[in-house]
Amino acid sequence: MKGRPTSPAEKRFHGQLCRQVGCIACLLDGHFNDYCSVHHIDGRTKPWAHWLVLPLCAGHHQDGTGRQGLLAVHPWKFRFEEKYGPQPFLLHVCLDILQTRHNIIVPEARAAANGEWSKAA
Repeated sequence: MKGRPTSPAEKRFHGQLCRQVGCIACLLDGHFNDYCSVHHIDGRTKPWAHWLVLPLCAGHHQDGTGRQGLLAVHPWKFRFEEKYGPQPFLLHVCLDILQTRHNIIVPEARAAANGEWSKAA
């Protein structure tokens, strides 16, 4: 896959998202699913790309994978965002869950989510 390698801090953040938040779409559907990976909101090559991620299960990430009947962001981005909300909003929800429920604060991810790229690079 194209993109730069993830740093140890970014890998730690990805793990926290998947373990503590789980698939954000599943959560909004009313159940917890921590069998997920990260979906990059804005590609993989920009300096802040690995902070702009969502935890998604296979079925909410790629159509035709995971549990049947789930609405996947790939290739149904518009429909996915209609149902669950814009991806930047979902990232803020994830960050709020990390902070309020688990007392995990990730300033680099918050800066990236707020468009303060110089702080996240």
